[in-house]
This record gives sequence, structure tokens and C-alpha cells, in this order.
Amino acid sequence: MNVLPRPNGLSPESARAPHGRVPREPDFWRLWLVGLLMNCIRWIETIAGAIFVYQQTGIAFLVALMTLLRLLPMSLLGAFIGGMTDRLNRRTAMIIFLVTGVTTSGTLLALAHFGLLQVWHLGLASLIGGIGWAADHPVRRMMIAEVVGIDRLGVAMSIDAGANQTSRIAGPALGGLLLAMVGITGCFALELALSIVALVAALGISRAIKTKHAAPVRIFSHVADGLRAAWRDERVRAALLVTVVFNMFVWPCLSMVPVIGKDQLHLDPGGVGILASMEGIGALLGSTTIGILSRPAHSAALYFGGCMMGMFAMVFLALSSTPLAAGAALLTFGFFGAGFSIMQATLIYRLAPPELRGRVLGLISVCIGVGPIGFLQLGILADLIGAADAVIATAMTGFVVAVLLFREWKALLRA
Repeated sequence: MNVLPRPNGLSPESARAPHGRVPREPDFWRLWLVGLLMNCIRWIETIAGAIFVYQQTGIAFLVALMTLLRLLPMSLLGAFIGGMTDRLNRRTAMIIFLVTGVTTSGTLLALAHFGLLQVWHLGLASLIGGIGWAADHPVRRMMIAEVVGIDRLGVAMSIDAGANQTSRIAGPALGGLLLAMVGITGCFALELALSIVALVAALGISRAIKTKHAAPVRIFSHVADGLRAAWRDERVRAALLVTVVFNMFVWPCLSMVPVIGKDQLHLDPGGVGILASMEGIGALLGSTTIGILSRPAHSAALYFGGCMMGMFAMVFLALSSTPLAAGAALLTFGFFGAGFSIMQATLIYRLAPPELRGRVLGLISVCIGVGPIGFLQLGILADLIGAADAVIATAMTGFVVAVLLFREWKALLRA
């Protein structure tokens, strides 16, 4: 694998930092905190919102639709956000997205407090939140890379992924417990508080973190350059295909955890939240293991293996008849999924040409954004044949697609 030069804009401390050293730059830790808090908000809203929607309607399709709406901006806007942020001050872009998040959380809190909250309000909030999520790779994670440099990127991404995994433990558990104890109003109050803290952290980030280009270009040609670069490089193309398969056939299955927990395992909202948090615990264990034992040569295998193992873990979840077995399946999913999560941005950043990284990272959001197709078909299947059978059918379809695409993925495994 070729080692790419450091991007422009690195601080002298970053340039001198030894390979593998844990980043000490304050801006890195501010970016880390923003990611932790925003992911907590996302998971609180995902679990609490899914339980609320299912309690109000009893329709599994609407549960899947909430996550579908959160993913829709990635498929529609991901590449353009990546192209635009190559030309903008990423700090300013991040602050705009965070202010929008504060406004959204405050509005939902007010609606819930006055008893006016409707399912469509949650759908609209998911759509707005998805825009900020689509910007995470080309904005926040790109800023992390610019702060720490290529030599410490793997360590930095492992630490950042650890925060993401922690949020996947705390978010579902808090969302389920708050919903059971004080109702949906408590969930939105916590979301608002976390959003404000994230905004304060972002305001403290250095104004100097940005990418400069010698001459302006049109946004469509900017995006087209990223698409052409990704398609021509067989390794980048293969990495993006792994993301597509995971987000169409693996990740959508997690949206059925509240339905399986309630209907198949007979859990209350608090129990569903704790069950969902098992995936985050497994992911945290996986991230820690990868941070200690993995080497750059392992990156592609961890990425591909995480996708494949996720399919089998979802089948085991659907076949579970007890909370303990379901928890073990989610723990397994999280552990192996950590490899996929950590290496997703790391591989793309290392493989893409330096001048096109923002645009190619934006394509990750597009590939994640194909998830609505998976959520749509899973939601329809769940209402037709039941949530568990729909999960099995979706995961096994993903396995068949993975086998058919293995020739493409060989290039990635050789990277």
C-alpha cells in the first residue's frame, strides 16, 4: 500500500508526532467530543423514536422508514457535500450543521412537552439529522485527518471509532430507559443538552483547519472528478462496494431490534434499549482489540470480514428465542462490525489521491445512502412475513451478493 503525503494545513506538532502516538492536539479531542455527542444523540433518537413509532402505530414498516429518512440525504447529497467541503472552511460547515441540530432538538422537545408530537415530526427530524450525518465523513473526519496527519490516522480513527461505539452503548440504553421512565420528552431534553455541548466544543476548534485549492471549480465537475477517481482505482471501487453491500443488506437489519425485542422477546422499552446497547458493547470491545493488535496490513481483511460476519450475526439474532441469545448475536455483530467501521474511512483516505480525498470520502456517504433501498425492502418484508424472517431473508441475500462480487473485492484484499 502506498503511503500518501500529509495533507496541507497540519500543525508543526502533528508533523513531528511519532507514528502511532495517541494524538494530543486539543482540536482532535474537540472533534472527538463532537462525534461522541452527535452519535449519542443519533442513537437516542433512533431507539427511542423507533419504540415510540411502533407503540403509536404497530407498523414495522414505519419503524424502518425512520432510519430510511435519516439515510436519504446521504444518497442524495453525500457526493455534493464532499465536493463543497473541499472548497469551504470545514469548521464553519460543522457549526452550521450543529446549530441546525440544536434547533431540531429544541423543536421536538417543545412539541413533546405540549403533547403535539406526531410520527411525521420524527420523520422530518430524521431527514434533517441525516444531512448532518452525511457531512460527518467529508467534514469532521476529514478535519481529524488534517489535524493528526497520515502517520497517526489509524490510531486517531480507532479512538474516534471507540467514541462511536461508546455512543452505541449509552445512546440506546439511555433512550430506552428514559422513554420507559419519563417518556419521549426526557429523551429530547437530553438530546438538546448534548447538542448544545457539541456546539460549544465545535466553536473552540481552530479556524485554520480547512483545505485550500488554487482555483475554484464548478461543483458538478468537482464531484465528477471524485467519481472518476473512485471508479478507475480498483481498490477504492472495491472498498466502496463493500460499503454498499453492508448498508443494503446488513445494517438495515438492526432497525428491527425494537420489533424483535417487543414481539418475539416480549421486552419493555427499557429492556429493548439495553438489548440494543449490546451491539455497542461488542463494537467497543472490537475497537479496543483492533487498536491494540491490528496493523495496516490487516485493514482490508478487517473491513471485508466485518461485513461478512455481520450478515451471520443478524441471522442468529432473528433465530434467537431468548434475550440472552439475542444479546450474544448483537455483541458478535458489534465486535466484528468494529473492523468495518474503523477501516471504512481509513482505507479510503489512504487509497484516494490527496487532492480528491474530500470528494471520495463524500462518496462513502453516498454508498451509505443506498441504505434506504435496504430499509424499504426490509420494512415491506417485515409487514408481510414478520420481522425475524425478513431479517434472515435480507442477510442471506447480502451473502449471495457478496459471493457474486468477490472477484471485485480481491483487489481490496491485496491492498
